[in-house]
Amino acid sequence: MKSFITKVPLLLAMPFLLLSCEEVEDAVKPQNPEVEEGTTYVINPGGHETTNPLKLVTANSMKFEVAFDSTAIYSTKNPNNQADINKLYGMSDCGTFHHENSARFGWRWYKNKLELHAYSYKGGKNTSTFITAIDLKKTYTCELTLTDTKYIYKVGDKTVEHERACTGEGKGYQLYPYFGGDETAPHEIKIKIKVLK
Repeated sequence: MKSFITKVPLLLAMPFLLLSCEEVEDAVKPQNPEVEEGTTYVINPGGHETTNPLKLVTANSMKFEVAFDSTAIYSTKNPNNQADINKLYGMSDCGTFHHENSARFGWRWYKNKLELHAYSYKGGKNTSTFITAIDLKKTYTCELTLTDTKYIYKVGDKTVEHERACTGEGKGYQLYPYFGGDETAPHEIKIKIKVLK
């Protein structure tokens, strides 16, 4: 048994011995990272959020595709809450809690349109800015860039900038889809997100 184990590395290396130097370089050349297939996040009726593990994030940018279906159409119990912005995807920042510093995309069904917003916290102060209206059942690419002074949100050719509280690489944790606001989801809501590497 021992002699077999000591021969395994040599057996595994043998196919490479038959290749030329150029072929070996090609064989070990790093490949582009795979793009994940995408995740459908489900917010249950009467709930605010999806169930997700804590994921620490260190990044200068975040890029993903998103698609909403007809479950994104809703009416709030209190008409004044219809303007509230639901959260889509992003990250906390500056090594703090997300209600202190964070950047994420937001969304809402408002005046018969599905809207995407820039949604951030800087030093505990919240800012939200309309980016663009989008169509149901179509895929859109969202990109968040963190510079030393700002968050840059981009959807297609639309760009919005918000101030940032810290410099350097963003450090925090992943923020996932969340409904509300004051109210919980009136019915099941499905959002498909595919992270682009």
